[in-house]
This record gives sequence, C-alpha cells and structure tokens, in this order.
Amino acid sequence: MVTLLAKLFIRDHENVTDSGVRQAYGVLCGIVGICFNLILFTTKALAGLFSHSIAITADAFNNLSDAASSIITLVGFRMAGQKPDSDHPFGHGRIEYISGLLVSILIVLMGFELVKSSVSKIFHPEAPDYSPVIIGILVFSILVKCYMALYNRRIGTRISSVAMKATAIDSLSDMVATTVVLIGTIVSATSGIIIDGYCGVLVGMFILYSGFVAAKDTISPLLGQPPEPEFVKQINDIVLSYDDVTGIHDLIVHNYGPGRTLISLHAEVPADGNILTLHDTIDTIEHELRSKLNCNAVIHMDPVSTNDPETLSLKAEINTYLDQIDPKLSMHDFRIVKGPTHTNLIFDIVVPYDYPVSDQEVVDSVTKRIQRNHPDFYTVIDVDKAVVR
Repeated sequence: MVTLLAKLFIRDHENVTDSGVRQAYGVLCGIVGICFNLILFTTKALAGLFSHSIAITADAFNNLSDAASSIITLVGFRMAGQKPDSDHPFGHGRIEYISGLLVSILIVLMGFELVKSSVSKIFHPEAPDYSPVIIGILVFSILVKCYMALYNRRIGTRISSVAMKATAIDSLSDMVATTVVLIGTIVSATSGIIIDGYCGVLVGMFILYSGFVAAKDTISPLLGQPPEPEFVKQINDIVLSYDDVTGIHDLIVHNYGPGRTLISLHAEVPADGNILTLHDTIDTIEHELRSKLNCNAVIHMDPVSTNDPETLSLKAEINTYLDQIDPKLSMHDFRIVKGPTHTNLIFDIVVPYDYPVSDQEVVDSVTKRIQRNHPDFYTVIDVDKAVVR
C-alpha cells in the first residue's frame, strides 16, 4: 500500500537521494503510521474496556503513543527539510535525530507507566473477559504491526533514515508485545489462571526496550559516530583512483543530518610533483566526491617521498615492525630529517580507540625496534586514533 501511495503522491519517487523525495517519503510514512495507530488504539481500547484486560488496555495506549511518535516524526521530517540559512548554514537535518530522540523519550515514559499499572494489577488481579471479537482484534493488530515494521524498515533502509529504522524496531516490538497479550488472554480464558498483569508487565518491558533502542540510534549521530564502512570504502576507491594520490589518512566525516555530509581527509601526493597539477587533481577529486557521494569534501595535500630509496626502505622496515606488534596498527606521513649528529624519523601511528595497550607503550615498542638496528636514529612519533571494524 505504501509503495502504491508513493507512486501516486511522490514525484520522481525512485530518486531517493534527492532531499525533497526523501522528505516526502518521511511525511508519507508518518501519515500512514498515524492512521494505522489511531485505528489500532480505538479498537484495542474498546476491547480492553469491554474485557477488563489491563494488558489489552496497556497495548492500546502503546499504540496511542506510537501515533504521537508518528506525528513527531512527521513534523521532524518537515522541519529537517528546511533549506540552510544564516543561522544554520549546514541545514536543519539533525532535527530528524532530535525528533527521533523525543519519540524514544515518549516511548520510555509510556513503558514505565504501563509497567507500574501492570504490577498493581498483579497484586489485585481481575479475570479478563474473553470473546472471539477480542481475539480477532488482537490478531488484526499483530498483522498490521508486522506490515508497519516491514514498510518502515524497507523505506528507512532505502532513504537511510535512522528515525524510520527506529520506528520499524518499535513496530516489531509492538507486534511481539501484542502476541504476548493474545497468549495471556487465551490462557486466562481457557485455564482460569490470571496472568493478565504479568503480560502487562511484559508489554511494558517491550515498550521500554524499544524506547532505549530508539534513543541509542538517535543519540549516536547527535554525539558523533564513525562512518559506515561502505561509505569509507567508496571514498577510498574514488580518491585512490587518481595516479597522483598514493594514500589517504585522517579521514573525518561530519554528519549534519541525512544527505548533509562534510568530509575532510589528507591525501598523500609525491613531494616532487608539480604543485599546480596536484592542486588541479585535488580539486577534481573534491568535485567527484560531491557528485557521486553527495558530500562536500576538503582535502589537505601531504607531500611524501615516492622515489628516494632510503626513505622507501625505512618506511617498509617500520611497517614490518608495526605488523609484528599488531596488524591493526598503521603509519602515515613518514619523513626523514638528517642532521650533523643524528637522523630524525618523523611519522604518525594510527591506533584504534579500543586498543588494550597505551599509546606511549606502542610508541616505545616501535622506537626500541628502530633503535635496535639504527642506534643513531631518533623518533618523533604522533599517535592518531581510528575506529577499526
């Protein structure tokens, strides 16, 4: 149904990289989510009222919170689509993450309240009424939530939306929660064992869990998270496809919201190359990154020696030492500075954030290996941090 609506109401719906198309998908899914959740709330609220089931009532109000969440998501997509202005030169894309965070907070609060009321029901149980209509409503709810989880996940992946992926997780949790309510209703009706309150607690716990998962998914991009490996690979493939670039390092991805990405990196170029030619190459790379990956790039040129045999030999030797210590370690910006009494080897070592050994221990280990074979060499080593997946 959502696919059909997209074809009818979203112009150029296949072009999901366009910010306008992306925003339209978010608004469409928000409207559909509001409609579905209001229908589910109404039917389950009536079922809970007539059956005296706290679990069904709890599940109904969960759907009401989902409707409110869809409204927040819809408004978030609309606001995130605003053009950059003088106060927000990088656009308003992060509003989508903020709206997702508000949704997760709402979910957590609702889950807490439902757990509290369900615990009270455990100590003061009341047998829920049973009817085929109530069972049918719950089954209908499970099917609807399954469909919502599928289309939110599919479109969320297609347009790279953290908020919609979180909504998909929420819908999947709702489906499981309603299944628990259905089981509890059938058990209570057929065996006389009242587990309604316990099922309500399980429903509330599922709601809390989905809220915390959604919060994590929205807080991470707000705080700053590592780029996706596939995106990094695409950058590497483009930059290194140029003959004048021998390596890249210090890649930083700045995320100002979906479709609003800035990147900076250091490109290693031959030290003896023509500066004007190299500058033209870097400009060309920046334009290609913008056109193919929809991101603005700033590239710093690092001149490195590519023809000096001594430099290449020492660089290979130190790379061997790093491999002996740990293959996760790497090196860049290698230079040799000779003086009258000693020679300085200047380079950076890239160490993962979660590396179990301190930076100083890594530096000392590499220095010892170098000075064992070259006692007149001094090392000037800086440590860079990088995420290793």
